[in-house]
Amino acid sequence: MTDVAAAQESTTTSEPTGEIVVIGTRRTDRTLTTSASPVDVISAAELTAQPAANMIDAVKNVVPSFYAGQNSISDASTFVRSPSLRGLPGDQVLVMLNGKRYNRSALVQVYAGSDTGLGRGSQGPDISAIPSLAISNLQVLREGATAQYGSDAIAGVLNYGLKEGSGFEVVARAGQYYAGDGESYQIAGNIGLAGAIGFINLTGEYDDDAQTSRGVTRPSAANFAMNFPALASQLPNYPLPAQIWGTSPSHGYKLLLNSALNVTDESKLYFFANFAKIHANQSFNYRPSVTSTAVDSAGVVRTQGANALFNNTFYLTPCPTGNATCPAGSFVVDSNVFRFSQLYPAGFTPRFVGETEEIYGTLGYKGETESGFRYDLSGSWARNTLTLSMYSSLNASYGPRTQTSFAFGKLIQEEANLNADFSYPVDIGLASPLTFSAGGEFRKETYEQTAGDVQSYGAGPYAVAQRLYTQTAPGVYTFTGTSNAQGVGASGYAGTSPAAAGRFSQKSYGAYIDLETDITDALSVGAAGRYEHYDTFGDAWVWKINGIYKFADAFSVRGSIGTGFHAPSPGQSNDAIITTSFVAGTAVQVGTYPVNTAIAQYYGATTLDPEKSTNYGLGFILTPDKDLSFTVDAYQIDVKNRIGITQNYTVTAADVTAQPSLIAVGVGGQVNFFTNGFDTRTRGIDVVGTWKTVLSEAELNFSLAYNYNKSEITKYNPKVIGPNQIIDAEHLAPNHRVVFVASWSLDGLSFNVRENYYGSWKSAQDYGPGQTFGDKFVTDLDVSYTFAEHYTITIGAQNFTDERPDRLTAASVPIYPITGGTSDGQVYPRNGGPFGFNGGFYYARLRIKY
Repeated sequence: MTDVAAAQESTTTSEPTGEIVVIGTRRTDRTLTTSASPVDVISAAELTAQPAANMIDAVKNVVPSFYAGQNSISDASTFVRSPSLRGLPGDQVLVMLNGKRYNRSALVQVYAGSDTGLGRGSQGPDISAIPSLAISNLQVLREGATAQYGSDAIAGVLNYGLKEGSGFEVVARAGQYYAGDGESYQIAGNIGLAGAIGFINLTGEYDDDAQTSRGVTRPSAANFAMNFPALASQLPNYPLPAQIWGTSPSHGYKLLLNSALNVTDESKLYFFANFAKIHANQSFNYRPSVTSTAVDSAGVVRTQGANALFNNTFYLTPCPTGNATCPAGSFVVDSNVFRFSQLYPAGFTPRFVGETEEIYGTLGYKGETESGFRYDLSGSWARNTLTLSMYSSLNASYGPRTQTSFAFGKLIQEEANLNADFSYPVDIGLASPLTFSAGGEFRKETYEQTAGDVQSYGAGPYAVAQRLYTQTAPGVYTFTGTSNAQGVGASGYAGTSPAAAGRFSQKSYGAYIDLETDITDALSVGAAGRYEHYDTFGDAWVWKINGIYKFADAFSVRGSIGTGFHAPSPGQSNDAIITTSFVAGTAVQVGTYPVNTAIAQYYGATTLDPEKSTNYGLGFILTPDKDLSFTVDAYQIDVKNRIGITQNYTVTAADVTAQPSLIAVGVGGQVNFFTNGFDTRTRGIDVVGTWKTVLSEAELNFSLAYNYNKSEITKYNPKVIGPNQIIDAEHLAPNHRVVFVASWSLDGLSFNVRENYYGSWKSAQDYGPGQTFGDKFVTDLDVSYTFAEHYTITIGAQNFTDERPDRLTAASVPIYPITGGTSDGQVYPRNGGPFGFNGGFYYARLRIKY
């Protein structure tokens, strides 16, 4: 979609058909309607008009094939969400700032469920660290480009162009949801200075978003409040639900600097950098302290069991010293006991805390000679950190000496890139010079996990069952059995142990050649080839050919074919994590182990291979008028050796004997690991139309963007991907998505309407064998007025009609009339669907621009 908000807040942009394209080509004369590759150009006005602090939400509102779930309770995947383009995961989408590769997040997406249904196992960039006000435009290349830009550009490329001009701008926004919660505040500023010697442009942004709650309390919590009214106020989050289904509260700031120093008239030294720190706090599942019952909507009486932690009694009196009938190390059964209900009488809901930090910088020198030779030499360094902690929890194996707060350690991703890019036009007698481009790249990726505090992962004294003795006569004790061995690590999430901590690196070298020319005035073609070598898995060769043929000034046909790859990251090969999952209401420890560890290899793990793709594209461009354009592009993306995470292997006592380190998950716990396990085929079509006109002196802009996208699993290992995951891969994102925008502007007053259509979709991993959620229309409205030339006030509503996804039904999961929700308080699908379950949001914004 091109310049879809040309009149947004009285902002003007260039003609849609004249927008210069800088992505997907190394020529400098390509526009949207002469490019052999399909490109969307999202204007700065459109990005900053979105009332969203997170760049992920801003992009998904305007790019139909871009999908991201809400991720209400999904471990660390709530802090670093996993977006998808064309149904493919985030690490198959290359993100760039000013044409330079942006780094990956420190988080590898290991959470299981529909929250990460399109990206489980991926490790992609976290674009939420980028402030919208720093962007001049976003160019979205909708085809594979690995041969041009390297690993990951399978589904496409997002290139954020940064502001360069002089000026001053401040934007302040405040709003909240119709439901009366989720108060959101944002203030951002941009200042730029430009002159003959160069420019400097700085953007800063601060956001503070409060929690939302769209669930109900759990039946077990409702029962507790009725049965123990004097203790009801000790329920977690009281009087809100004991377990929160909603957006986690967060706050943070983002900075972005873009600058250049002119060395000569035709060359410059440039530097740009991004820094961000964001803090979020997530509700986990409620652990009830007592057992109760509740009747579901089908009339079935179901037990709402107490969490197993509250069924344990810790006997604290050790056997008398030197007593032959009560061996040392054993305990006496008496009234000197401890139960976790003494710590959390009404149960507990752990709060999971994540703090992300992004540091990114690029320094380079580029220029052009009189002969047309262009060069660009640059180096980038980046570090992304995710620091995890938890409070309102416990480590059962430490019994009464447990901590209630835990530091889990840090996940760290570091990247260093060196690039050299050259191009030169050579006249070989064709309709235009042959643009010959070549270059090289060196990359080093490092993934690191640091150790948490001891109790976050440790096995306390009660990790081994207590031997219990009862006094039957003075000085005489009789063995009466053993207590249950307690699970290790913090309840909800386990920190990284020193044994699992480590630093792991991967190096690669690459070189490419790119040729583009006009064979005739009507036919333009391009070809690219790339070679890369990795010190972990070896070599990769990829290529691409594309072209555009102009049948008439108003009609052109374009097409492309090429190959691509995604190199497994050090994070995917070395990630180690233990989380708590709930299986049929029972807490189970689930461990993800690196492929090179003894535990993973015990279950069959092998070294990861790269994912490989073949991309096909065919489309046409219709431009009957300079103010009217229409493009249709069909595509097919075949990806082999997709990286995923195996199904869970249940740990037996024999397994623990063979691999003693499995005590961290325990008997009955589960183990998985990364592997290449399935192939996919994605087919779709993009339709984009824009029209600009004038009606009674008012400017009118219309745009329509439609995406049909359908993925299918063509081959798979059933030990890696199961039936419900297949349903999610094919139907979690709507197969049909439409964005229609109309903008009216006259004398400083503008009115904008965005109509979003989301086709039906399914969630199977969370609600197997899958509930189908119906299609929805979601309307966004805003009205702006610019006065005194520099001041613009906007009043708007996102999701004006307060649409929500369909409610969960008893056909997919038991519903309890006592609360109106599921056993864990859900009302809507937990991943939020394509537009979230928070409902309508209204806001006011003030913009000052000089």
